Amino acid sequence: MDVAALRDCISQTLQANADIRRHAELQLKQAEQSPGFIGALINIVESEPDQNIKLSAVVYLKNKVTRSWEFNEDFPKVAPVPEEEKPAFRERLVPVLASSPQQIRGQLLPLIGKILHYDFPQKWPSYMDITLKLLHANDINSVFAGLQCLLALCRVYRYKSGDKREDLDTVTQATFPLILGIGNRLVQETSTEAGEMLKLILKIYKHAVYFEIAAHLREESAIVPWATLFINVVGKEAPPESMLEDLDEREQHAWWKAKKWAYSNLNRLFARYGNPSCMTSVNSENYKDFAKNFINNFAPEILKAYLQQVELWVAKRTWLSKICLSFIVAFMDECVKPKVTWQHLAPHVDNLVAHVLFPLLCQTDEDLELFGTDPAEYLHRKINFFEEVSAPDVAATNFLVTVTRNRRKTTFTVLNFVNDIVNRYEQAPEHEKNHREKEGALRMIGTLAAIILGKKSPIANNVEYFFVRHVFPEFRSPHGYLRARACDVLEKFSELDFQDHNNIVVIYQNILQSLQDPALPVRVEAALALQPLIRHEFIRKSMQENIPQIMQQLLKLTNEVDVDALANVMEEFVEVFASELTPFAVELTEQLRDTYLRIVSELMEKGQGNSDEDAFGEYLDDKSITALGVLQTIGTLILTLESTPEVLLHLENVLVPVITVTLENKLFELYNEVFEIIDSCTFSAKSISPTMWMVFELIHKTFKDRAEVYVEDMLPSLDNYITYGAEMMRQNPTYLEIIVDIIQTIFTHERLGAMDRICGCKLAEAVMLNIRGGVDNYLKGFIEIPMQCLINPPTKLVKSYQLHLMEMVINCVYYNPAVTLQVLEQHGWTNKFFSLWFSNIDNFSRVHDKKLSIVAISALLQLRPEQIPPTIQPGWHRLLQGAVRLFETLPVAMKNREEVSKEGLLEDDFQSDDGNEWEAGAEWNDEEKDETDIPDEATGYLEFLNSESAKLKETIDFDDDDDDDEEELEEESILESPLDSIEPYILFRNAFLGLKQQQPQLYDNLTKALSPEEQAIIGGVVEQASINEAQAAATAAALAQQTNGN
Repeated sequence: MDVAALRDCISQTLQANADIRRHAELQLKQAEQSPGFIGALINIVESEPDQNIKLSAVVYLKNKVTRSWEFNEDFPKVAPVPEEEKPAFRERLVPVLASSPQQIRGQLLPLIGKILHYDFPQKWPSYMDITLKLLHANDINSVFAGLQCLLALCRVYRYKSGDKREDLDTVTQATFPLILGIGNRLVQETSTEAGEMLKLILKIYKHAVYFEIAAHLREESAIVPWATLFINVVGKEAPPESMLEDLDEREQHAWWKAKKWAYSNLNRLFARYGNPSCMTSVNSENYKDFAKNFINNFAPEILKAYLQQVELWVAKRTWLSKICLSFIVAFMDECVKPKVTWQHLAPHVDNLVAHVLFPLLCQTDEDLELFGTDPAEYLHRKINFFEEVSAPDVAATNFLVTVTRNRRKTTFTVLNFVNDIVNRYEQAPEHEKNHREKEGALRMIGTLAAIILGKKSPIANNVEYFFVRHVFPEFRSPHGYLRARACDVLEKFSELDFQDHNNIVVIYQNILQSLQDPALPVRVEAALALQPLIRHEFIRKSMQENIPQIMQQLLKLTNEVDVDALANVMEEFVEVFASELTPFAVELTEQLRDTYLRIVSELMEKGQGNSDEDAFGEYLDDKSITALGVLQTIGTLILTLESTPEVLLHLENVLVPVITVTLENKLFELYNEVFEIIDSCTFSAKSISPTMWMVFELIHKTFKDRAEVYVEDMLPSLDNYITYGAEMMRQNPTYLEIIVDIIQTIFTHERLGAMDRICGCKLAEAVMLNIRGGVDNYLKGFIEIPMQCLINPPTKLVKSYQLHLMEMVINCVYYNPAVTLQVLEQHGWTNKFFSLWFSNIDNFSRVHDKKLSIVAISALLQLRPEQIPPTIQPGWHRLLQGAVRLFETLPVAMKNREEVSKEGLLEDDFQSDDGNEWEAGAEWNDEEKDETDIPDEATGYLEFLNSESAKLKETIDFDDDDDDDEEELEEESILESPLDSIEPYILFRNAFLGLKQQQPQLYDNLTKALSPEEQAIIGGVVEQASINEAQAAATAAALAQQTNGN
C-alpha cells in the first residue's frame, strides 16, 4: 500500500472543510479493505513527525485490529486482517510501543491486548523475550514499556483458571522476581515517573492473582516480600508533588493510584485467599494452608498498618484519598467475622465508630454545595450511593451493618454514640447546634434499622420515643439536608409498628408537607418514604382522598430528576389505588408518556454528541433505568383498566409515540417493557383496534431489523394479536402473512436457538387453534418445519424443544388430520412421527399437552379408512392405547396445575422485605459469639452454587440418548388457548361413539386390541363425559335462570 497516499488521506480527515473530511473518510474505508493497510499505518505511527497525524493513524490502527484481527460477528462486514500480514506486524508492535510517547502507547496497548488474546503464546512466542529484554534494560523508558507489555499480558489472563493459566504461571515465574526488585527500588523514590511505574507493577500483580494465585506466589519466599512491598507503599509518606491542591486531581496522581492498588492487593489477598472462613469446597484444597498462614501471620500486620494510617488521618497528620479510605474500612469489614482478626479489631471499634465511621457518614462541604447548586446530582449520590463502590461512606455503612449484625454487643456502642450526639444537639443553644453531626447520627441509626427492629431486639420498643424526640422536629429544620434525612429515616423504619396512633398522623402530615418542600431532595425523599408507609392502614386510607394530587407531585418530581426509585413508587401506587386513579387514567398516562419521551429524547441527544463511550454508558444506564420504571408504571396502569375498554382505547392512541420512538430508535434495553405494554393493551381490551394493528406492522418491521433475538419478549403480544385478531387475519391476509413470516424466520435465523424456536412452535399453535380453516395454504410448511428438525437435527435436541416440535405437528393433525397424513406420507415421515409421538406420550405432562394429544387423536378417529395411509394401519389401534394413557394421567396433571396456580397466588399475597437473615433464634447478649468465628453467608451461597453445578454435571450427559432424567415441562398460564375451553372427555366420547356408529368394523378392531384394564378406562372416560355434560347443563340452566331473574 502507498504509505504516502494513506498519510495524505489521514491528514485530510483533519481538515476543517467537511466535504474534504467526508471524502477522505470514504477513501480510508476503501483502503481498510486493501492488503498492507495495517503495515502502512504502523509505518506512519513509527515515523510521522506530525503528532496529530500520528495520533489519528494509531486510532485507525487500533480500531482496525480490535475489530478484525480475527473475524468479529459484531462487525461482520469488516474483512479480517490477512494471515500473511500478521507475523511481521506482531514483531514490529513492541519496538514501536517502546519508542512512542505515552499518548500513542495508550492507543497501542488495547491493540496489543487484543492480539495477545488470540495469538499468545502459540503465534507470538517472541512476545515474552522482548518484554524481558525491556525489563532488563538500563533506561527508564524501556523498563516502563516492559511493564506495560507485562500488564497487557496479565490482563488477558485475569479471569482464566486451571489449565488455561499455565502460560501465565510460566510468565510470572520468569518476571515477578525481577519486577519485585524494581518495585522495592521505586518505593524509595519520589518522582511522578517512579509512581507511574510502581502503579503498573501493583496492577500487574492485581491481574495475575485476581482469579487464582499461582502456587509459586503462595510460597513464603514470594508472599512475604510482595506483602511487604504493598505495606511499604501504604505506609509511604506521599511525595510533595503528589499533594496537588485540587483534590480530584490529587486522587488521580500516580502515587495515590499506586497506594490505591497496594490497598487493593492486600484486601484481595485476604478476602479471596487468606480467610479460611471464605474457603469453599472447590478452592479449600489449594488454599487451605495458605489461608491459615495468612490470617494468623499477615492479616494482623495489615490491620496494624491500616490502623496506623487511620490514626494519622484522624489526627490530620496525613491525607487519604476516598478510595484508600474505602479499602481500609472494607478490610476492617472483612476482619469482623474471623475470630483471629476480630480479636485484633475489637479493641478499636469504639474509636473507629466515633472518629472514622461517623465522620465518613456526615455531610461534607462538597455534599452541602451539591445540595444547593446541583440537587439532582446530590440525590444520585445519596440515593444510589451503593453504586459508588469507591465511596468511603458506602464502606462505612457496610462495616456498621456487618459489625452490629455479627458482633451484636457493638450495636449498643453505636446506639450510645448516636444518643450522645442527638442529646448534645438537643441541649445545645441554637447557634451552637452542629447540624451536620445530627444528620450523620440520623443516617447512622437509619443504617441499622433492620438490626434495631430485628427479632428479640431489646431496643425496638424505644424507637418510637426516639422518633418523637429526635426525628419529628427535623421536619421543621431550616436545613434542607436535615429535613431530607428525617424523611429517609422514616423510610428505613417503615416496619416499625407505632403504638401511638397520633404519631402515624404526624408522620403522614409531615410527609405530605415535605412533598411540597422547596428543596428537591426533600421532596424526593418524602416520596420514597411514602411508599413503604402505606402498610399503615391510616396512611393508606388517607391517601385514597389525595392520591391524584400525590401522583401529580410524583410525576412532577420525575420530570425534575431521573431517580428510578420514583417510578417504583408510582407503579405501586397505581396498583394499590387503581380504583381511585381510574378517572384520571388518561391524563396520568399522557403525563407518563411525556415524561418518557423527554427522557428518551435526552438519551438520544446525549448519545449523538458524546465521544466518551464510558461516560455515555453510565448516562445511558441512568436514563434507561428511569425510562424503564416509567414504562413499568404505564404497564401496571393499563392492567388496572381491564374493565374499562373505552378508556383503554384512548390510552392506546396516547401510547403510540412511546412504542414508536422505542422501536424505531432501537432502544433494545427498553424492548421488554414496551412489548409488555403492547401485551397489556391487547390483552386487557380483548380486541385489536386499528391503532394496535398499525403497531403490529411496526413490530414486524422491528423483528426483521436485528430484533429477532427479542422474540421471547414479543411472544405474549403476538399471541394476543392471533387470539383477539383472528377474524381480521382471516379478512386481511397481509396480517396472517406477517405472523407466518415471523414463524418461518424464527426457524431459519442463525442467531436464534432452541428456546427462541419454542416461541415459533407456540405461535404456529396459536395460528392453527385460533384461525381454524383459514391457514390451509401454510399447513404444509407448518408440518415440514418441525419434522425436518425432528428427523435431521443439526445437534441433539433439548427435550422441551423436541416436545414443542412434536406438538407443532400434533396441532397440524388436529387442524386437518387427512392433509397432515398426506404430507407426512409424501415425505416418508408417517411412521417416524407416530413412533415419536406415542413413545413420548408420558412426556406430555401438562394439561395443555394432554388435551392437545386427546383432541388430535379424536380427530384421527373420525377419518375414513381410505384416508389412513396403509403404512400405519397395522398400528392404528395404538390411538386408543395412547388415549387411555392420556386420560389415565390427566386427573393428576389437572391437580398439579391447580396446585401451581395456588402457589402463584400465595406468592403474590405473601411479600416480605425483611432482610434480617441473621436474626432467627439469636440472642443479643451472646457472650460466646463475640469469641468465635462467624460463618460467612456468601461462602455458604457459593457452596450451594457449586453443589448445584456438580449435580447438573452428574445428571446431564449431552452424549446420552436417554432423556428420562430430564425435567418435565412445567405448567404455565402465561398464554391463553382455545384448548382451555375444550372439554376433553366429551370430545373424545363423541369421536369414539361416532366411530362405533359410522365405522363399526374399525371400532371392533381397535377395541379388541385393548386389554380389559384399558377397556375399563375407556368406559370410565365415556361415563365421566356424561357426568361432565350433565354438570355443564345444570350450570348453564342456573345461569340462565339467574339472568332471567335479574
